[in-house]
Amino acid sequence: MSVMPNEPPDSPLVARVVPSPNREPRVGVSAPDILLLHYTGMADTDEALARLCDPAAKVSSHHLVREDGTVLQLVPEHLRAWHAGLSSWEGVADVNSRSIGIEIANPGHDFGCPPFPERQIAAVIALCADICRRWRIRPDRVLAHSDVAPTRKRDPGETFPWESLAREGVGLWVASAPLDTPGAALSPGDAGDAVLALQRDLAAFGYGVAPTGRYDDLTVAVVTALQRHFRPARVDGVADASTRQTLSRVLEMSGSILRVTEARPGLA
Repeated sequence: MSVMPNEPPDSPLVARVVPSPNREPRVGVSAPDILLLHYTGMADTDEALARLCDPAAKVSSHHLVREDGTVLQLVPEHLRAWHAGLSSWEGVADVNSRSIGIEIANPGHDFGCPPFPERQIAAVIALCADICRRWRIRPDRVLAHSDVAPTRKRDPGETFPWESLAREGVGLWVASAPLDTPGAALSPGDAGDAVLALQRDLAAFGYGVAPTGRYDDLTVAVVTALQRHFRPARVDGVADASTRQTLSRVLEMSGSILRVTEARPGLA
């Protein structure tokens, strides 16, 4: 799809438009309903930007937030960018068509997960708030790349300050249950009704896990993704009592958001 000259930014927070040719029309949706957050996972931000604009790389995002908080727009928000890859949420595989993607400049796990600078996070919060307002994206649909692609991706990682975003009205956050919450743990290799209930709860939030009743590799990956996002104090793929109670809190909060949205459609 061709790039239009002098593309206008979608947000007043955009400092510069750097058009990426890696774009196309959205498929099957009239508007995005997911905001997906990533880290770049590269040591050099300029190299990450070049890759996001390289036709041969076949990747892109709508926005890139640099370490100093500068916001760049690469793809117009009404178009489909190529950032989610093989992924799913709520049983829908084409997450790219449903989402707006923000790449946050950070080297990520391969380079020691350095902290996200405060100025950068402030810019991410402001941009997310603006996007969610304009596109009416619900808080429970502000997601991590690892949420929609748990077997492949770890970003933006367990050091990403989801709680800070939620304090400013962006995304869903709950207080995670203490690590020493009493109760039996479900682990890889387990099977039975308790595992089936766990999988159904994970799927109820949106994770792509089948209710097999077996604690298989996919379940490990999905539990790990849940922990990265909502219980980052220990990320091990084991559904201990803390993890399961945290998941219950997430489901309760997301259910409350949905009930409010249904009662007040203008908030959707």
